[in-house]
Amino acid sequence: MAGRFAPRPTRTTVRGGHVVVPGGVPRQASAAGRTRTWTPAWPLDLGLVLGPLRRGPGDPTFRATPDGAVWRASRTPAGPGTLRVALRGGVVQGEAWGPGAEWLLHQLPELLGSADDPDAFEPRHRLVALARHRRPGLRLTRTGLVMESLIPSVLEQKVTADEAYRAWRLLVRKFGKPAPGPAPERMSVMPAPRTWALIPSWEWHRAGVDNKRAATILRAVRVAARLEEATAFDPVRAQARLEVVSGIGPWTSAEVVQRSHGAADSVTVGDLHLPGIVGYALAGDRDADDSVMLELLEPYAGQRHRAARLILLSGRTPPRRVPRMPRGDIGQL
Repeated sequence: MAGRFAPRPTRTTVRGGHVVVPGGVPRQASAAGRTRTWTPAWPLDLGLVLGPLRRGPGDPTFRATPDGAVWRASRTPAGPGTLRVALRGGVVQGEAWGPGAEWLLHQLPELLGSADDPDAFEPRHRLVALARHRRPGLRLTRTGLVMESLIPSVLEQKVTADEAYRAWRLLVRKFGKPAPGPAPERMSVMPAPRTWALIPSWEWHRAGVDNKRAATILRAVRVAARLEEATAFDPVRAQARLEVVSGIGPWTSAEVVQRSHGAADSVTVGDLHLPGIVGYALAGDRDADDSVMLELLEPYAGQRHRAARLILLSGRTPPRRVPRMPRGDIGQL
């Protein structure tokens, strides 16, 4: 959830929130992998930085364990890899396994926000300033990977969070590969682009994915290499490349570059709940639309995504007026 409160569980609040990272339990012995230590020059909160990468509590590619570590299973340019990150006395301890281990360790500082510049952000509202003060460990992650954020973002188009997370969980566990190394049980690396392309239509249906979203993913994986090239672009140009694929619009492309590029200004437009949350927090307008939200965030130009993230973390959300959107499952039809 986005902070220490319980707002309604929308895609926005859950995805952009804070993963609770337990601590205090000694780590069990495991097979040795490649290692790296790194000391950030700022307070670091693993849950806040890496939380947006988790797609629901059952995400097969993400796990927070009782020993205080965060595990990620990724498909890197060098191949599949598993990364374990722990924070001990202000020092980051990274350990990785698999063909992608070296790539993951090289990327570790940027994953934890080294490429981010929170000092460029100047709060313009008391609520935002308080949220920033209370979350000094917040940095924007940069994964350097496009497809691992693009596919789950497409699955989240126009459905409830529960439906999208269930689809991601089922498809990755069934068609992905076991995470390399001594990863926690049932962790998996997402399928390769060719594997996504070969998933039968009935498996998409069983996972509750309609034809429109499945077709968008199939179009994207056919040009996966070209989309991954966007990691070398600035966020605006990267979004433009993603949106060349039919079915990928501004909402989806923003959700991707927020993670792949650490894009501080790529605010999510077209979201069902975010405009109302921003409008209510900054102006008491729970019925705000995208145009009103963008107007309210204009003082944060260049840092609008960070501002929206802090608003979500502030806990100021409008009270519910209607029943929660019912969960559907076309796999039952």
